[in-house]
Amino acid sequence: MKRKIRVRQAQTVLPFGVGAVLDVQGESFVAAGIEAWPQNGKTPIASDRLAARLGATGFYAAPHTLNDRYDDPDRPGAPYVRFPGWLFCGACRSMVRFLYEHERPGEPPVCVSCAAAPRLTPMRFVRICPDGHLDDIDWWYWAHSQLDPEERDSCPDAGSGWKARRLRFLVADRASGLEALSVRCDATHANGASCGAQRDLLDVLGPQSGRCAGRNPWQRWSARASCNQQVHHVQRTAGNVYYPVVHSALDIPETTAPQRTEDDTAAAVRAHDCWDLLLTAQGTPRADTFRALIQEDTEAPDDLIDLLVAEATGTPAPPHGATPTGPSAVPLDLSRDEWDSFAAPQFPSASAEFAVRRGSLGLDGDSEPLWATLNAHFDGVVLVDRLREVRALTGFRRHTQAGTLVPADTSGRRRWLPATEVYGEGLVLSLDEQRLNTWEQDPRVRRHVQQIGGDLAGSFRREQLAETTGSELSPRFLLLHTLAHLLIRQLSFDSGYTTASLRERVYGRPEFGQRGLLVYTAAGDAEGTLGGLVRLGEAPHLAETLVRMLEAAAWCSADPLCAEHTGQGFGNLNRAACHACCLLPETSCETNNTLLDRALVVGSARVPGFFADVLDAGRESAAAIAAELGRRP
Repeated sequence: MKRKIRVRQAQTVLPFGVGAVLDVQGESFVAAGIEAWPQNGKTPIASDRLAARLGATGFYAAPHTLNDRYDDPDRPGAPYVRFPGWLFCGACRSMVRFLYEHERPGEPPVCVSCAAAPRLTPMRFVRICPDGHLDDIDWWYWAHSQLDPEERDSCPDAGSGWKARRLRFLVADRASGLEALSVRCDATHANGASCGAQRDLLDVLGPQSGRCAGRNPWQRWSARASCNQQVHHVQRTAGNVYYPVVHSALDIPETTAPQRTEDDTAAAVRAHDCWDLLLTAQGTPRADTFRALIQEDTEAPDDLIDLLVAEATGTPAPPHGATPTGPSAVPLDLSRDEWDSFAAPQFPSASAEFAVRRGSLGLDGDSEPLWATLNAHFDGVVLVDRLREVRALTGFRRHTQAGTLVPADTSGRRRWLPATEVYGEGLVLSLDEQRLNTWEQDPRVRRHVQQIGGDLAGSFRREQLAETTGSELSPRFLLLHTLAHLLIRQLSFDSGYTTASLRERVYGRPEFGQRGLLVYTAAGDAEGTLGGLVRLGEAPHLAETLVRMLEAAAWCSADPLCAEHTGQGFGNLNRAACHACCLLPETSCETNNTLLDRALVVGSARVPGFFADVLDAGRESAAAIAAELGRRP
């Protein structure tokens, strides 16, 4: 029976997008670039905001797979190329370089040397480089690498080592680990003697000598580039083989409520009492003070003030907070329109892509201290019955997240990007602006966040994270981001969704007046429309969920180590956040599980938590109830 290998349409963007290694049914493949996609059958996906953000002409989803009952075996789809090319037989241990001309549609590769014709198994190790190239390890050279050049050249397969047919992948009985594995050359000399070159795999992982091929497996040999990067041997399923770069945007219709335009904000800045003082103080420390006063009253972003200053003085003004070498341009922030739509006084009419309604905690007028205190921290709940998200893959990196970005179109001729659309539901929470401002101005909070900001400034991910956090890391972003993680973990117990099926969008840019978060479904199938998320956002369920969330966040099983940590996680960008309390599957997080601190939510000895008074009220209420029960006969 011929095998059928299927990749869902949504998986062609993440996790098995261009450049990713796919292990399925004992075989291994790598996704080819979009230049190899079929010309017909692609599904156009509309998202003007995301296209403007990425500079793309449009988006296409991979061709649909037909129903199995009426399947057409010749129907073109997103191409996947067999990789690695080196395979071995688990019975006779012989190694085979499987070439394109050996492929038979619907049939897995088998060993022709064994009577039972068992399936061949792909080699476990491959090589990558920081410029994003992926290639097979030269196993012939590996087996001969410990010989002198003269002995190596004397092997009968020396001239065709890339397709040597007399290599064997052996397993030793008296060793363990990589030392037990070895590659041996059984090529025969004219006199009948065997080459016998052999080397174990003890040192196979890590940086290696040799030249990078300068290409990926789906590219032609003529398309290779001159690459001078050091190659690294890794397992083919290792995490550093593939770092996809995916951008997403919600399909937000224009609201009927009037929005404040940029011209209105510019006029407000020019009319401000501190405007002339700001122009006079340019180049002095006082300029930051006047700028802060203007922004507090007008909510004008830094880039707009920089532009107005340049126009007024007649000379280009350096962007606010720029380093002497100049900052990198921060791309268009898509969260601004999304937050304006959720915070609008009047929502747009419901459609198939976007349907929202206003909700509440249901605690107005409640005099009990716990519920009254909790209600005072929030100023709005929005229930999203229907939303549409478009996710586009721009490219990928290998070896490190700071490696060279390889575009999804490795030929450089396409202007569209592969994408997928997801429908689901969600809920939006916004914090009380006055309480939030008061908490942010606390010197302990600002000092604590400045320390995290210092670690962020020294991280190679600074520019990447700036797309989400803004040019400056704010206390409200850390608070909202951690709150989103805690809420997702709590909702996974009550809503019917797993944590991997939920995603976050944090609206924590103070320059745009943002102060909320969105938790929504991320599943690309029917699980995205179960309705449990919106149901939990209704009163009184949401208030109870929030209280349970805060109670769970107050104590981590790794405390006091977790709560007192001064830097943990990737690049020391987390504080009180670990797998036991805050971290989520990385597909659910905008920043790959960085910039989290549970102490800003519940408080610690060093910093006051935004919701610390809610926890205090809950403990007092519990103590009062316990005391009352103790007095009863």
